[in-house]
Amino acid sequence: MELRRRAIISGVRPEVDCGRFAVKRAIGEAVPVEADVFADGHDAVACLLLYKKEGAAAWESVRMRPVVNDRWKAEFRVTETGHYLYTVEAWVDMFETWRRDLFKRVQAGQDVGVELLIGAKLLDEAAARARGADRDRLHAWAETLREASDPQPRQSLALQEDVAELAMHYPDRHLATRYEKELPVRVDRVRARFSAWYEFFPRSCSPEPGKHGTLRDAERRLEYAASMGFDVVYLPPIHPIGTSFRKGRNNSTERQPGDPGSPWAIGSKEGGHKAIHPELGTMADFEHFVSKASELGLEVALDIAYQCSPDHPYVAEHPAWFRMRPDGTIQYAENPPKKYQDIYPLVFETDDWRSLWDELTSVIQFWIGKGIRIFRVDNPHTKAFPFWERLIADVQRGYPDTVFLAEAFTRPKVMYRLAKLGFTQSYTYFTWRNTKQELTEYFTELAKSDVREFFRPNLWPNTPDILPEYLQFGGRPACAARLVLAATLGANYGIYGPALELAENQPRQPGSEEYLNSEKYELRHWDIDNPWSLKELITRVNHARRDNPALQSDWSLRFHNVDNEMLICYSKVTEDMSNAVLTVVNLDPSHTHSGWVNLDLAALGLDSEHPYQVHDLLSDSRYLWTGSHNYVELNPQMTPAHVFRVRRKIRTERDFDYFL
Repeated sequence: MELRRRAIISGVRPEVDCGRFAVKRAIGEAVPVEADVFADGHDAVACLLLYKKEGAAAWESVRMRPVVNDRWKAEFRVTETGHYLYTVEAWVDMFETWRRDLFKRVQAGQDVGVELLIGAKLLDEAAARARGADRDRLHAWAETLREASDPQPRQSLALQEDVAELAMHYPDRHLATRYEKELPVRVDRVRARFSAWYEFFPRSCSPEPGKHGTLRDAERRLEYAASMGFDVVYLPPIHPIGTSFRKGRNNSTERQPGDPGSPWAIGSKEGGHKAIHPELGTMADFEHFVSKASELGLEVALDIAYQCSPDHPYVAEHPAWFRMRPDGTIQYAENPPKKYQDIYPLVFETDDWRSLWDELTSVIQFWIGKGIRIFRVDNPHTKAFPFWERLIADVQRGYPDTVFLAEAFTRPKVMYRLAKLGFTQSYTYFTWRNTKQELTEYFTELAKSDVREFFRPNLWPNTPDILPEYLQFGGRPACAARLVLAATLGANYGIYGPALELAENQPRQPGSEEYLNSEKYELRHWDIDNPWSLKELITRVNHARRDNPALQSDWSLRFHNVDNEMLICYSKVTEDMSNAVLTVVNLDPSHTHSGWVNLDLAALGLDSEHPYQVHDLLSDSRYLWTGSHNYVELNPQMTPAHVFRVRRKIRTERDFDYFL
């Protein structure tokens, strides 16, 4: 260990769990890095942010700049999927120390003849580390400083910025301190950061009510989803469904003839996780479905539910993968008091764990071979953490563009651990955050705290499992409001399609969050052409997201004050402030509310001296606002929200005004 190294590096951010886990970025995003950097005494320090794609031989570097109180900052951008590494290097900067002190001496009118000779020596040393024209320039400057001529021009030369800039390119780093960790960055494709998901059941897509739909029938629903501006269609499990203990309508244990069962009860004599449910069609039909989706600009996301019906081939072939009860039966799934007799959980700590883990990894790889790169994972928090870390790393090593969405409605630390282990996106508590205070506090945590470095939220107003109380009592206006909130608070969002579009809000029983006549247990025939549908609003919202880059990321989220607790106001802007979107939502689905918004104009790239236009992307209305205080009024029976594109006033050379 070189004990003469004087620079100290600490407090490096971002750093997830002391570097144990990677921070997350998408292609094109910046990785801002900060660190505390200082040394003993009064000498100046310099530091570099070093970064490289994992596996590269050489580091690239960016000079870090001081911020305040020995805090330094720089950033780099990621351009490829996979993993990057970064670290910080610092050293005592003798040239900058000399130049700083020279300036003070010159200002004090002191004789600096000796100091100029010291500077000449430092420039010669820098020249020895340089090449070509840079070396020659540094030597020439050193010779000038040695000349026994008028000191005034020599002093001026020594203090020139271009001299300092070139010398800093060739510092003496032989006693540099390197931060002890090389910190990882996981880089995903852009869809990991920005996506709109549409969930539907292919078996409910038959044009004939009561008839089981097929994948060929479901292709028509692809066109419908694409027309509304979605880019991901998510299918619940498409595998064979077991018959033993098959559930009937509304999760009844007494099934009737023709009841199709739950798609999450996976496996029958026709196959398991690598097979297609026969009533949906064939593997060729599935491949055609994926191809059709691609033609329409859609990606298909598959549900991965690592559980088995009693009829799954795994049960007979690998009994050690399941938990046996003292009476000799296999333990079925339970979440007391709920019982799922049609599902057997897998035991991830079985003595035969390697075979189990390898087989489940091969399930993902099988569907990747069929063109799938997005997987929504059912209840990952009920499976072993090390399993997920191993599986995701193995898959992304060969297919770095693979996206994993964690459907884990559980405790915060568990959700965050899954994200750290590698899940690309995560479900959130948005579904149950309804008041202005709840939404503001929660999304401030997600967008402004260190959580954002590893946790990418994907917001869902509803799912086949969850009909929140707010939607039950708020009906269509509540569905509309939650749609806008999900799509504008989050760059990633999704809806359980027909149920939200048609404002289905009847629970199975009072106090339940289960849909009555849930599609999980029966075929449904949805009237998607119903004029009551929210599809026009959904289309406008998705077009606003596609047309406005500010809505395609999360970190710029900023809440603004409104003098009415039923109105929430927030904005997002691009890094260069060229695009700004301001959203106002009425949180009360039953009453019209009005109020005065108090905007942080600087956060929107505005000032108090000039008017600006707010263009409502939902209604196409335009308003001319001035200053920070402006009036809004929202009737939930019409449109419960404004999604404003903020346009600044621009004056041309011909004194013609327009809004940009």
